Amino acid sequence: MESSKSVRLTSIIAAWYDANKRDLPWRRTRDPYRVWISEIMLQQTRVAAVIPYYERFLRTFPSPNELAASTDDELLKSWSGLGYYSRARNLREAARQIVARGSFPSSYGEIIELPGIGPYTAAAIASICFDEPKAVLDGNVIRVLARVTADPGDITSSKTKQRLQEAAQKFIDVKDPARHNQAMMELGATVCLPKDPKCCGCPVEKLCKARLKSLERQLPLKKRKSEIRRVRRTLLVVIRNGHILLWQRSQEAALLGGFWELPEPNQLPAAKPVRLIHEFSHAITNRIYEFEVVGAKIARPPKTFEWIRLDQLDAIPLSTVVRKALSPLS
Repeated sequence: MESSKSVRLTSIIAAWYDANKRDLPWRRTRDPYRVWISEIMLQQTRVAAVIPYYERFLRTFPSPNELAASTDDELLKSWSGLGYYSRARNLREAARQIVARGSFPSSYGEIIELPGIGPYTAAAIASICFDEPKAVLDGNVIRVLARVTADPGDITSSKTKQRLQEAAQKFIDVKDPARHNQAMMELGATVCLPKDPKCCGCPVEKLCKARLKSLERQLPLKKRKSEIRRVRRTLLVVIRNGHILLWQRSQEAALLGGFWELPEPNQLPAAKPVRLIHEFSHAITNRIYEFEVVGAKIARPPKTFEWIRLDQLDAIPLSTVVRKALSPLS
């Protein structure tokens, strides 16, 4: 896109953003700690779902000091429900490094060295909090740029992403990179939607090459997803004298380390099913799990299980699956 059109597009999107941006809690601050927490939480999670977690997390850990000093149970309980729990552990490790150095790093090159921070997150923090003209490239921005430039490449390929990153950097407003990056993300999140782009309400409709070629619904190109698999599983709910039988994952486990789980029939072969409590579905990447939750009894559970008081469940880290399973009992 020619230089004059690039400048025009940048200024149009900025004006549109000023008039249409959503009022989100992390947009009311330029504190790098708070912006960082929001960016990590927003990975793989919808904005509406993140807001209550974000506010609760910051009440519990208002600065890197409290986060750095948190225990596993405190950390996982605050993150429970957001998924991808390695993000929480990386947050704590990064907080410890921030506390050790005495302040939050203030440049892209330093920020990206923190655990769990990649190019997008580093660019977001550097631009929003420190005015560094570093363009962000997340899924929303990729979609906007692929359509605006009518890029024919598969957006899952590294070559296409590199090409779009270069385009993003050409568009950056060096005088106000914070507004520019947030405007690009907002446009992708609210107007330039994946399946049903709102082109008639888009501020850059007349500059969008995909729109001019009637390709807005064909772009961006993306290779087909893996086939969805359905898996059936059964969870056992064993309650006795106000206690429930659970087991805890190892703190070092790669998946949900430190979380408490309900047993399955293969773990308690001596358990006797009593009644079906309910059924629910839970999707993870390309799998859909169909759970049935069954009330059961057992005389002597294995020593690897523990009886946890029902009124203490809110104080321990439980996976989203366990919370869904126990929801009818609350």
